[in-house]
Amino acid sequence: MLITLLLLCFLLGCVNGLRAFTAPAAVSWAAHLGWLHLAGTRLAFVGSRPTLIVLTFLALCEYVIDKLPNTPPRTQPRGLIPRLLFAGLCGASLATSAGQGWNVPGAVAIIGALVGTFAGYNIRHALVTRVLLPDFPVALAEDMIAISASLLIVSRL
Repeated sequence: MLITLLLLCFLLGCVNGLRAFTAPAAVSWAAHLGWLHLAGTRLAFVGSRPTLIVLTFLALCEYVIDKLPNTPPRTQPRGLIPRLLFAGLCGASLATSAGQGWNVPGAVAIIGALVGTFAGYNIRHALVTRVLLPDFPVALAEDMIAISASLLIVSRL
């Protein structure tokens, strides 16, 4: 069970590296719908209606902002730091729901976010500059991967 939890935390962290707010929004939805059991814990706020609304709104905004030409790379500190923080929160939420301690799963999710951030950036950059694919469809594909993967992950715990 612990190995499965750590794998899910790592993968959700990778998703967080692709899109900073998709994984937290998915975790919030999962907690709100009762898929994740956070009621009565310090992380109960994750499934609250205000958190759900804010994270969903931020995820939707990120999908738009990511397509703008002036958007800085996700590997810069102002894009990387929120990814790491939210990945830790996502990992802690999965661990708490599974009745486990949050420190190791949170750290594993942060490592996943680092992997996802740099791998996602380099793959997208290579597809656009070397394969000469247009950026917009590549970005849309990345959105779809992040959304589907995060929903798949939070539904597995």
